[in-house]
Amino acid sequence: MKKKVKVKGALQSYLRWPLFLSLLLIAMDIGINLADRKAGMMMNGFVVVYIVIAMALYFFKRPSILGDIVRYAADYGQVQKQLLKDMALPYGVLDCQGRLLWGNNDFIEVVGDEKLAKKSISRIFPEITEGVLPVDMQDQVIHLTKDNSSYKILLRKIIANSFFEDQAWDIAEDGHEDDSNSLIGMYIYDETEIMSLARLNQEQRMIVGLLYIDNYEEALESIDEVRRSLLVALVDRKINKYMQSIDAIVKKVEKDKYIFIFKHKYLTQLQNNKFNLLEEVRTINIGNEMSVTISIGLGVNTESYQTGYEYARAAIDLALGRGGDQAVVKDGDKIFYYGGKSIQLEKSTRVKARVKAHALKEFVEAKDKVVIMGHAIGDVDSFGAGIGIYRIAKTLNKKAHIVINEVTTSVRPLMTRFINNPDYEDDMFLKSEQAIGLVDNNTLLVIVDVNRPSYTECKELLGLTRTIVILDHHRQTGEAIENPVLSYIEPYASSSCEMVAEVLQYIGDGLRLKQVEADAMYAGIMIDTNNFLTKTGVRTFEAAAFLRRSGADVTRIRKAFRSDMDEYKAKAEAVSATEVYMEHYAITVCGGVGINSPTVLGAQVANELLNITNIRASFVFTEFNDKIYLSARSIDEVNVQLIMEKLGGGGHMSVAGAQFTGCTLSEAIYNLKTTLSVMKKEGEL
Repeated sequence: MKKKVKVKGALQSYLRWPLFLSLLLIAMDIGINLADRKAGMMMNGFVVVYIVIAMALYFFKRPSILGDIVRYAADYGQVQKQLLKDMALPYGVLDCQGRLLWGNNDFIEVVGDEKLAKKSISRIFPEITEGVLPVDMQDQVIHLTKDNSSYKILLRKIIANSFFEDQAWDIAEDGHEDDSNSLIGMYIYDETEIMSLARLNQEQRMIVGLLYIDNYEEALESIDEVRRSLLVALVDRKINKYMQSIDAIVKKVEKDKYIFIFKHKYLTQLQNNKFNLLEEVRTINIGNEMSVTISIGLGVNTESYQTGYEYARAAIDLALGRGGDQAVVKDGDKIFYYGGKSIQLEKSTRVKARVKAHALKEFVEAKDKVVIMGHAIGDVDSFGAGIGIYRIAKTLNKKAHIVINEVTTSVRPLMTRFINNPDYEDDMFLKSEQAIGLVDNNTLLVIVDVNRPSYTECKELLGLTRTIVILDHHRQTGEAIENPVLSYIEPYASSSCEMVAEVLQYIGDGLRLKQVEADAMYAGIMIDTNNFLTKTGVRTFEAAAFLRRSGADVTRIRKAFRSDMDEYKAKAEAVSATEVYMEHYAITVCGGVGINSPTVLGAQVANELLNITNIRASFVFTEFNDKIYLSARSIDEVNVQLIMEKLGGGGHMSVAGAQFTGCTLSEAIYNLKTTLSVMKKEGEL
């Protein structure tokens, strides 16, 4: 049944204007008749003729006018349809299941196979699944690649009321119907050129880098004077040749410091070859006893060169703080490490220790009280270092407290000698809750044996004072304590007690260690060096000698650290249950049932496993307080610190650890094995 065509709006008013003018003529005719009867009679005739003509035009010519309008509309619709079909923007219509109903010429050209698209658009673009199709009026945008071209796909839902009745689109031939009268418009934008230009722009961006020679003076001193200039020239040549390979501008700003700038497109090349300049410089040998090592810091993806330089400074500081011989790339909040496999050699000079000691003395004298804090679940090294700082504060007549929450079995024999001792105050040791009430802006907070805020005994204290001092021997990570007034972090040191023992010798003549304090610090060095077997150097024995002169008794310390029978049995069970993974890596679990400090026992088991032939590294898992602790140890063949960093931990090359939360013991072991396998495959082990 045909619908009657109705004229509406402005067109209807336009057709009726002659009738409206008839009313005006009638009014004029009445006026003329009142003025002059004879003229009015003549006017009456003209008005009748006009009304007849107007009525005739309105009723008899109306169909022909509407016919012309319909023909024009039809012609215009054809033009519009052709314009849409030839439109330069690829545009198509899908049903709600993602099947192509119609597409213009450019759309079909991009799609390629129209029949396949009518079955499902996902067969052409696998990224456009039914799950990404819009279900509301919110547009969906998808970026994808097809035939080496990059496209941005915009999917827009279209509500089409009475769409199928009033429009002449041929969409019913496939038999697809949609009861909700909704379709999906699909726009395809070719981003190939834009992406190419964006990639080119990214590749052309400049990266600022800093390169430092870690041991310039020490390396030169290890060779005779005649060859020193040759060694420096060889190092310069290696660096400049490497920089030429990445089209970099390099400038030597000091005798052992360089700054360089290169294009971003070479960053991937540097990362893929693991910054092999580190290895090239390290292998230079013309008779020098000490290998030359370098550190590199890069700041990438920054908005300005100034910010890039600041990032590079932060990266090089982190590389040096981790012991040098490595490259650090800082990309915003993300930090990537490369290298760091060589053993950090200790500095022969103690000038830095003297400078730090004088600075620490000034900070202690400027504050009313001193609060000392180590890491959570403190060990003997953390405790002994805290005791050393306590003695500095008391020598300078300052009130001092040590924050310690959980007393482990290794710390208890030492701590017992301080409790109820008339030489020490009752509030010498505090819990976290007590310390929070004491710390204010006039308090010096000294952190020992840790440099990560999340690992401290009470991280809330970090926000209560602005005067924070750090003394630690662990390598730094991306997580750092903000704005310390003094940071003394030396990864080459064997222990924090060694560092504090050196500092004590420069505080002043008035400082005298008590015997119990010397015992605590000596014990810290013994435990962290595994009885002077790990990471010991000349300065380690010098610090031990100082403590021995101060009254430390080795026999008394050894008796204090003997294990009870339960601990010894647990240790034996852990060793007997050890799995040797990939022929060289010992993995076991140390049970904590009935043991007061299972984490300490786990570390002891890890040390024991290194005595087995062909074991390059040992890993011991311990469950304690709803966490899984992992102790990792090695002698010299494996850098366990790199392994632990990939698991969220850290430490030293030969002594490291990590913590796991929110996973089971079997999952933690699986993560370790997966990490070892990947590192072995990539040549990092």
